[in-house]
Amino acid sequence: MAREREERVRQAVAADLPAVRAVTDAAYRPYTERIGVVPQPMEADHAANVAAGKVFVTEASGEPVAGLVGLVGVVGLVVVEEFADHLFLDSIAVHPDAHGRGVGRRLLRFVDAHARALGLPEVRLYTNALMWENQEIYPKYGYQLVERRVDGPYDRVHYRKRLL
Repeated sequence: MAREREERVRQAVAADLPAVRAVTDAAYRPYTERIGVVPQPMEADHAANVAAGKVFVTEASGEPVAGLVGLVGVVGLVVVEEFADHLFLDSIAVHPDAHGRGVGRRLLRFVDAHARALGLPEVRLYTNALMWENQEIYPKYGYQLVERRVDGPYDRVHYRKRLL
């Protein structure tokens, strides 16, 4: 039963906002110094994204997670946006205390399944060029490099994954 709860990804609700902010900040804060600017997900309008149904969260399996006391156990989240021809993965965040538990893998599988359920043929995303960890991870999950492009202060590497 605990395994089922651990695997659950659900749409975020307003009560999840403190956890969405905390997980996003904890996940992206380490990159601030490296990339020289605040990562865009940290400045997102989380309340608007939750209200629009764009945020999906996953929780710990009932065991306490350091740094998340009182935040309903949310350890990871994705922010997605539906377009006519693809699902855009705007942000994926896993609390550092939950690294190594398969949370990111579970969220990426959810994104694929969500896109398929919406009848969309692909998932698109981008990551900052200085977040080299992501550039190692995404190809392992079937994402293909599309281009590298500078958008304002952000040097971004764009990926897509075709869902056939």
